[in-house]
Amino acid sequence: MPQLTVSIPRPLVRTNQWVIFLSVVLTWVTGLYGILLIPFIANLLGFLIGFNPIMRAAKFFLKKDKKDYVPEDAQQQRFNSIIATTFLGGGFIGFAAGFSVVGYVFTVMVAVASFVAILGFCVGCFIHFQWNQHIYRRKQKRLLKEN
Repeated sequence: MPQLTVSIPRPLVRTNQWVIFLSVVLTWVTGLYGILLIPFIANLLGFLIGFNPIMRAAKFFLKKDKKDYVPEDAQQQRFNSIIATTFLGGGFIGFAAGFSVVGYVFTVMVAVASFVAILGFCVGCFIHFQWNQHIYRRKQKRLLKEN
């Protein structure tokens, strides 16, 4: 039986990426690091319980049926959310603890990744692919040693 892939319409993914990027920029401009909690909590909920409030709100603005949009792989988006949440959390903790350099390092990375994703290259997808390749090669090497 073929495995059914769950997908997310691209406009919902793009909305989430824009919220991440704009939250980081607003944090830099205003100095209010609590703004980072908006995408942090949304993405944390997304990968923990499958409910991302940003994507859910954006869903109301879809004009076509979900299946009529370019699909994004839900598993890949979950992986990307874990990365984004890690960096948003690291940025928040860095700023909150008074370690601005740490806050900026984490937020620059997540801002660049989200903006580059908006432009069309998914850094998280590339990392996920490379990780899977590493696991595959390790497994193949182990199998060759056993034979």
